[in-house]
Amino acid sequence: MFKREKGNFYVQENGTQTQKSLRTKDPIEAEKLLHALNESRQAPDLNLELGKVYLTHADPTLVERKWKDVIAELSSRGKPSTQARKAREFRSKAYDIIRNKLLVKTTGDDLRVVLKRGGVSTNSMLRILHNMALENGWIHWHIIPPAQWPEREAKTMRGTTPDEHNKIIASEMNNERRNYYQMLWEVGAAQTDCALLTAEMFDWDKRVLSYKRMKTGVWCRLAIGEALGALTQKLPQHGFLFPKVALLRDKDRSAEFCRRCRLLGITGISLHSYRYSWAERAYAAGIPERFAQSALGHSSKAVHHAYAKNAHVVCPPLENPSNKVIRLRQLKSEIHSEDAEDTALDI
Repeated sequence: MFKREKGNFYVQENGTQTQKSLRTKDPIEAEKLLHALNESRQAPDLNLELGKVYLTHADPTLVERKWKDVIAELSSRGKPSTQARKAREFRSKAYDIIRNKLLVKTTGDDLRVVLKRGGVSTNSMLRILHNMALENGWIHWHIIPPAQWPEREAKTMRGTTPDEHNKIIASEMNNERRNYYQMLWEVGAAQTDCALLTAEMFDWDKRVLSYKRMKTGVWCRLAIGEALGALTQKLPQHGFLFPKVALLRDKDRSAEFCRRCRLLGITGISLHSYRYSWAERAYAAGIPERFAQSALGHSSKAVHHAYAKNAHVVCPPLENPSNKVIRLRQLKSEIHSEDAEDTALDI
């Protein structure tokens, strides 16, 4: 142990020559910390038992809590659909390694084995599980430091292209399913939200479609254009727009769509790809971000950016007279009165 001039006490590990601060200038306190560090190296098992004694005094249930208790707590949070998704994930055999293991006896190697046996979703869910235990005070340290978590190798998500959508529509002989896929293309709703759309959700006086997302409870609002209006004329004018599709489970709708894509030789998309497609087309069309978020029900800009990141945008030529942004900038430079900005905005 040594003390830097006008600073804190430091310790040096003799084997590796690494140094770290004891964060104290008090020599008595520093001596106690040095003694504790030396003891921890000499008798790690004894220190674990001593630590458990102190933890038991602070919280009697702390040393008895297992990962299955943390899993149960996390699985009980969120909407029913979210709880069901978590339950499916935690049934994976990868979690059997830590399911009945005490939190206080868990090491980073234990979690790394789980990550190695699981997939992309395991990486994400185990990190959430670990952070929840840390935030609740059930563990008092990072078992795996944040910077050392393995990178997530998530597969690339993309939107349905116009050619793919046209092939799907042309090959689908069932009228209700074909109209259902067309509605997904027009509004970009999640598959369950689209299946549960009713005629009463369309306000024809204001020409606005409004519905609440099942997953988040966020309201989605979209103006009814010509294509969407023409589509609704083919659908029931009362109740569910897709009565049979609404009765199916989400996995059954997905399975039917995947079968259709397999017959057409289309790969890399699912029903959820229609949301990516709508976001990409809105971004390429220059629709303001806040409007696109309102249509898709995204409360987070980061999530919306992830959906629209594959959009291809082509900048129009500078001499294009229809480029309103460039024209407004020209007006601002030409008008030098006090009302220049307001005039440009009004125009």
